[in-house]
Amino acid sequence: MTALILNQSDWGHIRLTGEDRARFLHGLCTAGVEGLSEGQWARGSVLNVKGRVLSIVDVVNRGDDLLLICQAELADKTAAILDKHAIMDDVEIEQVAAEVHRVWDSIDAVWTAPPVFAPAPGASDPGELEVRRIEAGMPRYGVDVTEDHFPFESLLGSLIDYEKGCYVGQEPVFRVHSKGSANKMMRGLIVDADTPPPAGASVDHQDRANAGVVTSAVVSPKFGTIALAYIHRKVWDVGERVSVAGANARIVELPFG
Repeated sequence: MTALILNQSDWGHIRLTGEDRARFLHGLCTAGVEGLSEGQWARGSVLNVKGRVLSIVDVVNRGDDLLLICQAELADKTAAILDKHAIMDDVEIEQVAAEVHRVWDSIDAVWTAPPVFAPAPGASDPGELEVRRIEAGMPRYGVDVTEDHFPFESLLGSLIDYEKGCYVGQEPVFRVHSKGSANKMMRGLIVDADTPPPAGASVDHQDRANAGVVTSAVVSPKFGTIALAYIHRKVWDVGERVSVAGANARIVELPFG
């Protein structure tokens, strides 16, 4: 598979300095920030007190500071959340410019590739990047995840450090996790159609109409027409047959393949 380059130089970059920066951020996201050594990074979610996702961030320990990388449209919102909570903490928060890219050479690398702080040798086609993102089951904020969603309803749940101390939104997240009582879950769909279903398309099951909803869909050279969709717990089992936008589809695990 050809490596793809995501140029993140125009993404949101938020720099944290001060003695309390690691402890402060550790208490505001699902990632284990305090366990990051210099040069290490982690991806996580910033939640509200009800456990709903407000932002998706990558946190890099650069030694003298922590750098948050997020979608450009989330930068102001994320910085404002940090500022709101920085009351008695020794932490300085500022938005900065940066040159960052990632190289994806496999589906799994969409989740595991670290940010690279060097000029990118040319970004890949956005359409190819979108295909790779959906193949990996990686949610995009504002498309696949919003303030209506818990992190455990998507693969963001795999990024939660359940062994860490308290953080904003931990109680409802841990309660649902421990009981296994999520009502819906993001699954992959392999669709028997030549064109992808539109975002918002209903997913129907023979035992339950409106059993889910599509959030993203593409035509993958490897898997055919595929989609990300939230599916109700009653019918979300892998292998279940459903219909979407008039076409038959099959529920699969994420990531695809």
